[in-house]
Parts: sequence; C-alpha cells; structure tokens
Amino acid sequence: MTGKSRFKHTRRALIFWCFFIGIGAVAGATGMLVDPSGKTLGMDAMLPYFEKLPFSEQLFSDFTFPGIALLFVNGLTNLTAAVLLLKRRRAGIVLGGVFGVTLMLWICIQFYMFPPNFMSSIYFVFGLIQAVTGYMAWVFFKQESFSFDTSAYPNVGSNPKLLVVYFSRMGYTKKVAYEAANESGAEIFAVRAKERTEGTLGFWMCGRYAMHRWAMPIEEVGIELESYERVTICSPIWAFGLSAPIRSFCSAARGRIRSADYIIVHYMRAKLLNAAFEMDELLGLKGRETRSLCCREGRMAQAGCRR
Repeated sequence: MTGKSRFKHTRRALIFWCFFIGIGAVAGATGMLVDPSGKTLGMDAMLPYFEKLPFSEQLFSDFTFPGIALLFVNGLTNLTAAVLLLKRRRAGIVLGGVFGVTLMLWICIQFYMFPPNFMSSIYFVFGLIQAVTGYMAWVFFKQESFSFDTSAYPNVGSNPKLLVVYFSRMGYTKKVAYEAANESGAEIFAVRAKERTEGTLGFWMCGRYAMHRWAMPIEEVGIELESYERVTICSPIWAFGLSAPIRSFCSAARGRIRSADYIIVHYMRAKLLNAAFEMDELLGLKGRETRSLCCREGRMAQAGCRR
C-alpha cells in the first residue's frame, strides 16, 4: 500500500485511551484501598447507593471490594493492553477495543446505582470512543497487512482476446481481477485515478465522489478495447454504488466494448447489483454476467450473481 498509515494514527490514539483509562482507574482504586471509608476522596456519601446491588452488606459496606474490582476491571487490564500496543502485538488492538466496551458496561452499573451525573456520562463517552478506536485500529491493521504476489498468477496475459479491467484502492479488487485473469488467461489493465485515493485523505476524497455519484478523472485508457472479444470489469463498491474511477472508465469505453461481464467487490452481504445496471447504461450494452463478492478482511464470499 501507498500513502500514510491510518493504522499508525489509530494505534497511537488507542494507546492514549488505554493509558488514560488505566492510570485513572489505578489511581482511583489506590485511593479506595488506602482509605476504604472513602472520606479521603470525598466518596463516603456514595456508599448508600451501593445498597441497590446484590450482596451489598457483605461486599459494599466500604470501598475495599469496589477498589479491587476497579483495579482489575479497568486499571490493570487497560495498562496491559497499552503495553501490548507499545510492543506492537495484535492482541493489544483487540484488548484495547474490548476494554472500551468493558468500561461502558461498568458505567452502565453506575447509571443503575447513582443519580444522573457528569462523571458517569463522560466516562461512558470515553469508553465508546475507546471501543470505536479499537475497532478502527483492527480494520486498518487488517487492510494494511493485506498483500498478494502478482507473480503467483502465471496464466495472466496468455489469451490476448480477453481483457480484465479493474480499479483498486486497497488491493482487494486487484486480487480478484488477477484471479479472474489467471483463470481465463486474459490480459489485465488497471484504471488509474488522477485524484488522490490512498490513505485517510484519499478515503474522504473517494467518499465525496461516491456520495455525489460523480465520475472521477482518470488517466487515458490507452488500449484498443475494440480488439477484445470480452472485457471483464472489476469494481469496488463505494457508498452502495459504482466506484467513481470505473464510472469514468465505462463512460470513456461506451461503444468500444463488444461484450462485457462484471465483478463487484464490497463489504455487504447484499448483492448490490445496481452497480451492474449502471455499467450497462454507461457502456450502452447488456452485461453477460455479474458476480457480487463480499470481501471482509481479505476473505471473499459469493454474495450474488446476475446472468
């Protein structure tokens, strides 16, 4: 992949949240254990609210048990996740997000016990942010770890009568295109966008084009499309529709392709065949077949087909 690493930034953010929540929990737990009455921290007035919980007389007569629980549930756990993230362990990514969910569940208990208050509400938001950051870090890690070797497809280009055209931002659609070309022996052509599509800025640029259903400027299609008996067009799905560079390619290729079939790649379980109908309209023909593939973390599954 090219462009700046989105995983690098989200990993740093996740480290911050793990340390922030972990250190705060350890400090709070230490205060509870040093003075179980809660008077030092000004928490003694909160003890009556613990009567709502099971075994309140045995466990919540003072802050000893809550302090131990806070230490292990939100303190040491988050610090462990932070250390794993610093060591670049994948487990740190997963645990960092999971412990954000743990914090939200912890705060839900407080919502049940205490009257509405600012601290509980803001820490619930912190837990949500941590959980979302953990999920984003995992997704970006999987995306940036994805790779494949084009030399593993030796049959590509052995049949000059067929062509596979693709645009790929992350590499998933590129792999699908090479697999299709290797199976049929087709030659392969990559559509190149003139706009930036890599990295976070590229992601937002692509999103802008996708939401407006705009065509994106592409480099000149310098091949004789008329010379191929069949062209297979591979496109990712952007915002439930055709990707902008392939939209531009189809407009430029109108009347120049004899026969076409399509492969669309997306994250959803739905077929999303509307992209095929749009390519039909742009090309001025009826596609022979459409394969709809659901791609999650590089794993492909058939989502549907149009014949």
